[in-house]
Amino acid sequence: MSLFSYETLKKLLFKLDPETAHTVAGLGLRAAAYCPPALRHFSNEFFVSDPMLKQQFFGRTFQNPVGLGAGFDKNGQYITAMPTLGFGFTEIGTVTPKPQPGNPKPRLFRLVEEQSVQNAMGFNNKGMGYMLDQLNKLYFFDYPIGINIGKNKTTPEEKALEDYETLFHAFKEYGDYIVINISSPNTPGLRDLQNEQFINDIFAMAKRITDQPILLKVAPDMAPEDAVALCTTAVEAGAAGIIATNTTIDYSLTPNAKDFGGISGALLTQKSYELFRAVGKALYGKTLLISVGGIDSAEEAYRRIKAGASLVQVYSMLIYRGPALIKEINEGLVTLLKKDGYTHISEAVGADWRHQ
Repeated sequence: MSLFSYETLKKLLFKLDPETAHTVAGLGLRAAAYCPPALRHFSNEFFVSDPMLKQQFFGRTFQNPVGLGAGFDKNGQYITAMPTLGFGFTEIGTVTPKPQPGNPKPRLFRLVEEQSVQNAMGFNNKGMGYMLDQLNKLYFFDYPIGINIGKNKTTPEEKALEDYETLFHAFKEYGDYIVINISSPNTPGLRDLQNEQFINDIFAMAKRITDQPILLKVAPDMAPEDAVALCTTAVEAGAAGIIATNTTIDYSLTPNAKDFGGISGALLTQKSYELFRAVGKALYGKTLLISVGGIDSAEEAYRRIKAGASLVQVYSMLIYRGPALIKEINEGLVTLLKKDGYTHISEAVGADWRHQ
């Protein structure tokens, strides 16, 4: 498949409303999983495996540093197709204890001129039981998988810990890491859990239940100093990593924004970078850092890596650029690393802070 052919497909998909287009694309990915020749063809086309990019985390090998961000594969239905799109790892979810339909439609909007997306999905998913069924079907599939977890919408804030406790028990033997999502803007009151007491409580509880690496995903709308304080608290409480950032509710970024939901894609790029940079300066070398939000090129990915990211994630830009983007980022990273005299990506991680 060439970039041109994806552009042709995109024209067809963009004639559909965004949520329908996502469903159609998902059906294609599920179908590909049952066609080994197609999987091999697309993997050969898009997947980049270069010794300069290979890293070890959580006892697993990440062949390249570019992963799929949470929100695309909410129910773990497309895991086996992700390497064929070029991703070095995937993050599934957000999954909640009980199935839930999410917020009323329409709830997903393209901001085409800005190459961005606005969503108010609200953790629509089939629940942890369905996700466990999907994971149990993988058998010997050898690929790094993160599981992003969140509370149900109907669960009151004071009982949120109970939902996360249920999820820790359910997934303690699945995937390679678990992500605590308390940063989505689309579940009422969820971001209120981004406080020191809840962070200490949830990590203390998680450590009693599972040995899985637990990461925290944060929002881009906090003041940098508040984000650093929260992330530092999480690391001190036992977090194995920080993911920054989720979508933004800064609707001043575009006059085309709705007044609800979170914005991702190119509009988020600078805001996400600036908050990640603050977190990276404080926590580089102390925990694993993953950057996500508007990454649309090898240069932008490299900027996050030098600010402290060992891994990066892409989601919204995949909609606009297709899987060729993932190949471009990985191949571009190799070129940029060589240009700066590095022999391995780890030498570039946090370079902004090592050279001060």
